[in-house]
Amino acid sequence: VIEKVLAAVEKLAQRPGPIPIEPWEKALDFIRNFADKCHHLKEEGLLFPALEEHGIPREGGPVGVMLMEHEEGRGYVRAMAAALSAAGQDPAGARERLVQNARGYLRLLREHIAKEDQILFVMVDAHLEAHEQKKLLEQFEEHESKEMGSGFHERYLEIARELERFSG
Repeated sequence: VIEKVLAAVEKLAQRPGPIPIEPWEKALDFIRNFADKCHHLKEEGLLFPALEEHGIPREGGPVGVMLMEHEEGRGYVRAMAAALSAAGQDPAGARERLVQNARGYLRLLREHIAKEDQILFVMVDAHLEAHEQKKLLEQFEEHESKEMGSGFHERYLEIARELERFSG
């Protein structure tokens, strides 16, 4: 789902003309709440501590890189939100800043997802037993239910579909 939204954001960034405010607001909402608050915070609060318990250091190495990239991504999102807010006063400058930061975010997150797939999840398989992974997945679901509330996934899946349709 995250990758579909990234593709939609890429298409939004390529569109000429005035900034379409509503789709960008939805994209930022998705990124802040689904990609960051749901996905990244589960890693930071649950997965990384589990890896630490198995001797994988939080500082430096793959976990440190992931944490650094989470912060870098948040910086891009703040910059995109600021550019979107400035669209009424400085449309051309806001568009340039929005597109520049969106492209930086897209590059970062795509590389980040590749690192998760090729390094982080391989480490999880190597260091956490099957029952520990199962427990971690249960904790992820509990976190999502408790912190995000019911209907969270459905809401953000619908936003992803809307962005796909709009950017189509």
